[in-house]
Amino acid sequence: MADKLVTDEIKRRIGLQSEPFVVEVERGAIRRFAEAIGDPNPVFNDEKAARKSRFGTMIAPPTFCRSLGAVPLLREIGLGTHRILDGGSEWEYFEPIRPGDRITVVSRVADIREAKGRLGLMALVVVETTYTNQFGERCVTQRNTSIHY
Repeated sequence: MADKLVTDEIKRRIGLQSEPFVVEVERGAIRRFAEAIGDPNPVFNDEKAARKSRFGTMIAPPTFCRSLGAVPLLREIGLGTHRILDGGSEWEYFEPIRPGDRITVVSRVADIREAKGRLGLMALVVVETTYTNQFGERCVTQRNTSIHY
């Protein structure tokens, strides 16, 4: 096993950012996502009921951003991809996502660090993805940690 997984060259990848891409949110996509996760909340799937809510319209469920995608940056880091585990995600919510929104998605390498685990040396990579609407308002930030060993 190598003495060090996270070299200075790999650490220089912190801050690496993807090209932004835009996704237009469709009402049907919100309904299908809510149905797929088994969430019957009318604010996600009933326009008439949602109009009476504090949002005034349908909104997307909190984890809807998973369906919008993110740009995988792991190959560009150079750690290899043969043994990777999902170390979990943290989510921050700012503005609801509504039908018709045009969401810009950008991913950025936020951190790369080394740790010792039960299987030996491992690298922890945190990729932060932001989802911003057409008004420049941040809707969601996701921080996903991947474990490389």
